[in-house]
Amino acid sequence: MAYLRLLLCLTLPLLPGCTAAPAYEGPPGSHFDGERFVNREPVQRSFADLVRLGWGAINDAAAWPEWIEIEQRTIPHTRVEEGISVTFINHSTFLLQVDGINILTDPVYSKRVSPFRWLGPKRVHAPGVRMEDLPPIDVVLISHNHYDHLDEDTLLDLARRQDEPPLILAGLGNGALFSRLGLARHRDMDWSQSVAIGDLEIVFTECRHLSGRGIGDQGKTLWGAFVVRSSAGGIYFGGDSGYGPHYRETGQRYGPIALSLLPIGAYEPRWFMADGHLNPAEAVQAHLDLGSRQSVGIHFGTFQLTYEGIDQPVIDLDTALEQSGVTPGRFRALTPGETLRF
Repeated sequence: MAYLRLLLCLTLPLLPGCTAAPAYEGPPGSHFDGERFVNREPVQRSFADLVRLGWGAINDAAAWPEWIEIEQRTIPHTRVEEGISVTFINHSTFLLQVDGINILTDPVYSKRVSPFRWLGPKRVHAPGVRMEDLPPIDVVLISHNHYDHLDEDTLLDLARRQDEPPLILAGLGNGALFSRLGLARHRDMDWSQSVAIGDLEIVFTECRHLSGRGIGDQGKTLWGAFVVRSSAGGIYFGGDSGYGPHYRETGQRYGPIALSLLPIGAYEPRWFMADGHLNPAEAVQAHLDLGSRQSVGIHFGTFQLTYEGIDQPVIDLDTALEQSGVTPGRFRALTPGETLRF
């Protein structure tokens, strides 16, 4: 039954009822051909590849636990004025606190990451911090519009709980979806564009991935990563990405990087995932390319999206750190609710 659910999860984009998000409309450019956004190195995925991926899950996917009990934690609501505080919520959702600003990355509090409430990848543990225990959120960073990164219900809940909703920053074209949801405070960004928030500069940067929430909107909105330039140094939020020269270029342009949040999960099978998802060894190389002082793993351990086991990303990260000669403490995988301050 677990394998059947994963098969369905992997082939969700093929199912009827996956509604397309609004598409970006603008002039062609270096990474927009007039209809779709493109990567410097193409990501090639066909209908046949999706079918092969889904059916392969029956024999090749590891079994995940149905549920894991965790201790949900609380965090102080005082603003962090000196240094950086980073708290792991789940998957790619982190609370960043720096220079008095509270930032939430790719927030997902829903039970499933799917266009359907009854089908799709289901969480195996609660969020590490309850939404009601979060401090007021000033900014939300959305790396791209896949369901495990842009969760409509979570964004609406965040907006309702505050007198002033957070400002949502995302790639070109995503603002039309936020407006359709009734979320008024948002800004679309192209690669290399920046916005000032208090003493911070937040830059949207290139990465290698895809976008789409349905059959008809693939590549119609822009994906990316973020660099938060603060008094404590740069903070890189990687979202989702395959490996490429953008890591070294980002480090050179926006460094020094004090902290990087880099994806370490959803990487098997490599014949399909390598174009758009790092594996742990590539994440360690990205850490080195960025010149990051400290890195933290993201995108693992909450939703089964691909074939590897729930603990495999952390095991493979430890192996990659040893093989690369990187001190393990320089690249860590936090537990849900855990906070790192430096």
